[in-house]
Amino acid sequence: MTEHVLQLEEVTKTFGSGRTEVRALKETSLEVKRGEVIAIIGPSGSGKSTLLTIAGGLQGPTEGEVRIAGERITELAEKDRSKVRLEHVGFILQSSNLVPFLTVSDQLKLLDKVKKGNMSKEERDGLLEELGITKLTKKYPNDLSGGERQRVAIAKALYSNPSLLLADEPTASLDSDRAFEVMKLLKSAAVKKNAATIVVTHDTRLTDYVDKVYKMVDGVLHLESEDGGAKPLEEGRTDFLEKGGNEDGI
Repeated sequence: MTEHVLQLEEVTKTFGSGRTEVRALKETSLEVKRGEVIAIIGPSGSGKSTLLTIAGGLQGPTEGEVRIAGERITELAEKDRSKVRLEHVGFILQSSNLVPFLTVSDQLKLLDKVKKGNMSKEERDGLLEELGITKLTKKYPNDLSGGERQRVAIAKALYSNPSLLLADEPTASLDSDRAFEVMKLLKSAAVKKNAATIVVTHDTRLTDYVDKVYKMVDGVLHLESEDGGAKPLEEGRTDFLEKGGNEDGI
């Protein structure tokens, strides 16, 4: 079992050609270990989301290598990449990505079919309890608050015990209390599930609680800080709330 769940080696992503060519990622290298939480910050359009989609195997790089759980996925056909995603990757999106006409329970039942029952009933019930959504299983997405929807999204992402957890602006639509709770859940998941976790965010408050902070500028990834002893969330709620909103006004 490889220590690094995700490995990007000299990854470049180019869109268009000739005069319309845009290099969204430029020779980007990154390694994320099991149980490690990293944040990627940077302005809109800097390449953060492109990096996340390549890291999760949703699209391939123009150049470079991508490995997930030791498996080289760069040259895999889409069918085989999809298999790697289902087995190893959990996604959490800003929109929560819930099916509007399915209850919370049915959302998870659908995943159970797609992922072929990788989680036992005991594990599933334990996950729902840990995320505080046991009483929400009969509700539809429109009946949930923003924080509740994100909790369900996290449950979906963790449903198959992924080794790689990718979160794209998971707190962007939440108030400070809900943002803190979502970050606490993400960090707890990384530790308990031993999952490598990447959080793409504008919310600089979240960077106090991760192991490493990277900044993306014009497609180039820079290591900003490497604390090795990120602030414990259980001690940080007051500090988090006192910092107020981020650049997006959260």
